[in-house]
Amino acid sequence: MSPEEKTLVQTVRTFVDKKVKPVVWELEAENTYPEQLIDEMKDMGIFGLLIDEPYSPGRVSATAFAMVTEQLARGWMSLAGAMGGHSVVSYLIGQFGTDDQKQRYLPQMATGELRSSMALTEPGGGSDLQAMRTVARRDGDEWVVTGSKTWITNARRAGMTGLLCKTDPNAQPAHTGVSILLAEKAPGFQVSRDLPKLGYRGIETCELVFDDYRVTNENLLGGTPGRGFAQMMRALEVGRIQVAARAVGLARAAFEEAVTYAQEREAFGRQIWRHQSVGNYLAEMATSLHAARALTLIAASNFDSGKRSDLEAGAAKLFATEMCVDVCLKAMRVHGGYGYSKEFNVERYFRDAPLLLIGEGTNEIQKNVIARQVVERRQLWE
Repeated sequence: MSPEEKTLVQTVRTFVDKKVKPVVWELEAENTYPEQLIDEMKDMGIFGLLIDEPYSPGRVSATAFAMVTEQLARGWMSLAGAMGGHSVVSYLIGQFGTDDQKQRYLPQMATGELRSSMALTEPGGGSDLQAMRTVARRDGDEWVVTGSKTWITNARRAGMTGLLCKTDPNAQPAHTGVSILLAEKAPGFQVSRDLPKLGYRGIETCELVFDDYRVTNENLLGGTPGRGFAQMMRALEVGRIQVAARAVGLARAAFEEAVTYAQEREAFGRQIWRHQSVGNYLAEMATSLHAARALTLIAASNFDSGKRSDLEAGAAKLFATEMCVDVCLKAMRVHGGYGYSKEFNVERYFRDAPLLLIGEGTNEIQKNVIARQVVERRQLWE
């Protein structure tokens, strides 16, 4: 990272230690939207990290983006989620948007004045994006959208949604009939309800319903229909790096709590880390964390080089999220009965971790992506 990027990461780390950790327990327990913390993230420029000049002070590398995400997730995974989908949509507009779309959206997105959500998943579709039923039909200079989406983070507070939909339901192959609409709230666009969740609290996750919702052709990403699937697949590479970094940050928090507790707690006259069973947990957790972080940074470096990185991003997401669930469970076991108590943070980490197995494409989908790339490339590196 550049010196400026290192300073940014350190600034976010300080923010997490001084501003997030003292209040996260209460916010999470009451499922309260962290308005003040989000405002401070805006001030730090976190919502513009993937936006190029002149629309922001300058885009950071994927490595710096991952490191910032790790720090936020170390404090509270919901904060990393608040900037995740928004960052992917800002990347989409920056890479594929028309000049008008860039000028219209990116300056406000960079400051966080305009926040966005990303709408891919449907109630009956899950990870099978080509099977989506949300359809936009052309009506003069407008697209008329009908359908629904679910598990949409930031949807209630977002001013614009990157909406993946079918603009040609009869296209063969199916992915050539998929487009992305930059959907602003208007009649026909309803945020129907907030989903109750095991973890990932404080940040809303919603269902969206589109009932004859109209949006102009100026809001078709890139101006040409049928390119949305390829556009989204490229953007999901950075999205999966972000999820992997979230997993590293969350697991790191659980690991740090476990190490501290293992030194404070005594059993049979010794600190519990000196008992082999607990010491082995710490050793396994540390090793897995190192490996997951390395995979995430390799994926970020590959992305920065401009190369196709679906294998690397998928592998990082797969390994890091599975690692995170395992580390959070081991942290609970190190804490013993206290790990099951809401008075200790590890209980929250354990509830937050499973979402990462599913978000940005399930881990089962990641294995399919990796397998295809392994066969295509016939080698993992040069």
